[in-house]
Amino acid sequence: MDAVSQLLADVRARGAVFRRTIMRPPWALRMASGAPLTLATMLRGRAWIVPDRHEPVPIGVGDIAVVRGDTPYTVADDPATTPSLEVTSADYCPGSEGVEQASRPARTCGTPADGAAVLVSGAFERKGELSERLLQALPAVLVVPAEGGPYPSVELVAGEVAADRPGQQLVLDRLLELMLVSALRSWFGDPGADAPAWCRALDDPVVGAALRLLHDTPAHPWTVADLAAKAGVSRAALARRFTALVGEPPMSYLAGWRIALAADLLRETDLTVGTIARKVGYANAFALSVAFKRLRGTRPSDHRRPEPAWRAGPGA
Repeated sequence: MDAVSQLLADVRARGAVFRRTIMRPPWALRMASGAPLTLATMLRGRAWIVPDRHEPVPIGVGDIAVVRGDTPYTVADDPATTPSLEVTSADYCPGSEGVEQASRPARTCGTPADGAAVLVSGAFERKGELSERLLQALPAVLVVPAEGGPYPSVELVAGEVAADRPGQQLVLDRLLELMLVSALRSWFGDPGADAPAWCRALDDPVVGAALRLLHDTPAHPWTVADLAAKAGVSRAALARRFTALVGEPPMSYLAGWRIALAADLLRETDLTVGTIARKVGYANAFALSVAFKRLRGTRPSDHRRPEPAWRAGPGA
């Protein structure tokens, strides 16, 4: 399995929260739900994602915006529009000027009207549903254009969100997974996209070979000399080329990859810290703890403590 497939294989939605929001201009929603990752697309009209400390990003019909949960942001008809309400986990459809209270089914906020914009959004409920490696690879906000767009279609998703059928939550969970995986596959595969440097470097015959070795066998006691020999170049040549394409030296990259793997294992398994240490290439729990603290600023045991699940409140 290639590295991108490994990242996307860890996506698991459980209790995904979807909403279809109908808004009349001017409108702006301040998003403060705390969801680890949100996807948004326009079924009708145009919108702007306005993240804090980043430039506004436009989204049109069929475009999919993927927004990390650690990025506070506003969705608006215009970047200059002041938010009329704040969307929280306690009340997804609080009602305000331009946005009405939830109607039936409860996943729809507002009623259809001429000239109204229709925003469809889906949120992952728990951080553990997403690999640490995937979250680290994502920018604060990315938009995948509708052209040649990912499956499923916006119309299909909107139809399921508006429906109220047996087994609906399971269908929505799978749709959210498919939306994210399909969108990110398009993003990773676009040569012009701002995908992670290591992803672009996989196409390089020398650095790509070294990256695959690190991804496939992170627990191996790699040295730059070992990697260079496998890639068929000198140690200095590999170090120089790897750093230029990936943005950091091979051993620094390996340390980050190992810690990301350890973070996932801490969240997803009951393995001891010592066992996890050996699985990702550290001699013992102490060595992993030192590296974890250096790169993450916290201890493995603290990272393992479960986070409370995010929920969208009544009517979810």
